[in-house]
Amino acid sequence: MSLFGSFLSDEQFQCSICLEVFTNPSSTPCGHSFCMNCISRYWDTAKVCQCPLCKKTFQKRPDLQINRTLREITEQFRSMKGGGGGGGGVVRVEKKRGGKGGGDGAAPDELFHELRKKLPRALPTPSPLTLNYDAEPQHNDAVSSPLGSSLPNSSPLSALSSALSPHHPAAPPSRSSSRRRFTVSGAASSLSLSVCDVHNRGLMIYCRTDRVCICPDCELERHQDHDTVSIEDEWRETKSQLSASEQEIQEMIRQRINKMEEIRTSVSELESAVERETAGSVCLFSALVSAVERSQAELMEVMELSRRAAAHQADAMIRQLEQEVEELRRREKALAKLAQSDDHGHCVQTFPTLSSPPPTKNWSGVSLNSNLGTGSIYRTLAALVEKFNGELRNIAEKGFTSSALEPSPVPTQPRMKRVQEYAVDVTLDCNTAHPRLILSEDMKSVKCGDKHQLLPDNPERFDRVVCVLGRQAMSSGRHYWEVEVGGKTDWDLGVAKQSINRKGKIEVNPINGYWFLSLRNKNKYAIRTAASTDVHLNLQPHKIGVFVDYDKGQVSFYNVDAKIHIYTFNDTFGESIFPFFSPCTNKSGKNDAPLVITPVNVTE
Repeated sequence: MSLFGSFLSDEQFQCSICLEVFTNPSSTPCGHSFCMNCISRYWDTAKVCQCPLCKKTFQKRPDLQINRTLREITEQFRSMKGGGGGGGGVVRVEKKRGGKGGGDGAAPDELFHELRKKLPRALPTPSPLTLNYDAEPQHNDAVSSPLGSSLPNSSPLSALSSALSPHHPAAPPSRSSSRRRFTVSGAASSLSLSVCDVHNRGLMIYCRTDRVCICPDCELERHQDHDTVSIEDEWRETKSQLSASEQEIQEMIRQRINKMEEIRTSVSELESAVERETAGSVCLFSALVSAVERSQAELMEVMELSRRAAAHQADAMIRQLEQEVEELRRREKALAKLAQSDDHGHCVQTFPTLSSPPPTKNWSGVSLNSNLGTGSIYRTLAALVEKFNGELRNIAEKGFTSSALEPSPVPTQPRMKRVQEYAVDVTLDCNTAHPRLILSEDMKSVKCGDKHQLLPDNPERFDRVVCVLGRQAMSSGRHYWEVEVGGKTDWDLGVAKQSINRKGKIEVNPINGYWFLSLRNKNKYAIRTAASTDVHLNLQPHKIGVFVDYDKGQVSFYNVDAKIHIYTFNDTFGESIFPFFSPCTNKSGKNDAPLVITPVNVTE
């Protein structure tokens, strides 16, 4: 009676192309084996590289190698068949009975020991780690194999059949055997391992070729020619790369933050350039005819459009940089979390995706467009001025003709440097200050307090309007002083007659002896005439210069930082006038900043 009937058959060693026993067998990436020459000729004539059995298509023709283990098994099979004598195609191993009969058969143990010599890696070998099963064993499931491995629910026959049949994976465990989870116990660690769904063994090996965690059986069946290492070794190497990846991400974040600062600086420089251009253009246009004033309006429009375009460009770049920084920070957090994870298999599989930086833009050559687009306007203006000068020379030589240009000079205001030469030392007169006003000891600054102070109600003191006059009376000559107004939402500055009404409600306008420039609600500037006149300022002043030419009856206001003339009153005073200051009420702390009389620094 046959003990292992139909144990080894021709079909297990048969090439599915030539239908002969393997000659120089080679395995495809999908796990099927063929003769090297058969599969090579098959692919040479095919349009695509496809497995003849499972029809799996390979984008690139695999570089096949001879499966040496399978070749040795095939040769051993040939030798056991005795050169294939007979068409049975099956090697039958029968046990001798009483020393008689079956003389051609080999003992099962001898057969297994002979095959074991030829299969150094065909069957799973004991792991150097101790496998501690969590579930209770059922009826002595683990059977000791003659080949030296202890496998649950296995016998020498099933183990050998699995090793010799690459096309037929090992049968799944029976329903009575519950699936088990085991841990790897070592001297330095005790970590949970995942279990292979096919072989029910721990995933202790990492395949670098396919980037997957596998068990020893998987390595023997489908990853023999791949680059494999233990998960612990791969994790040690991966962990050493985490720090470098984190530093790379941090450096990319730093570069983008620096680029954002650079763009913001460019925007600030662009604003300063617009201020300089505006100041220079105002000084230039104030000396020309009405035709030049139209050029000024055109220049203002072009610069504003350029500023808006640059601001829009800067906002778009900053938004894109912020998105990249956000994505890089998410990647940084993911790497930091990965570095603390105990799931090594998940770490080594996830790290290649996280280690490569996300797609980002190269910002090294990106900068803000700072061209104001004013060159063509200046060139047109230069030609206009040259023509204007030619007409003036022609008139000076020949006099007025019917075709001569009749100039319309525009009265100009003194430039900043000239008016600053008339700087005077202005201080506040505490006897005129409203009771809520708080004056500094040097009488150079004033702000509005929350409550009235106990002060004498002398005739000079304002009792309704929170304002104060300066000590210096002006009855002739030229006078100039500067007041810092930055940080305030409301204020009044100017001059007032000595005879003004200081009690009760006051109508502030030139008719009643007040010449004011006012700010309300942080950005609404106005000239206090009979009907208040709004003044549109493109640049918000931080310091106001006040210039009085008493003899000409002029009170002028300047944006000191931008060196721009704001407005000039033309009137007749008829009596002494005094500097006037009103910090307005503090608006519950919103307008708490003081008005400060500052020293005059002559600008170039």
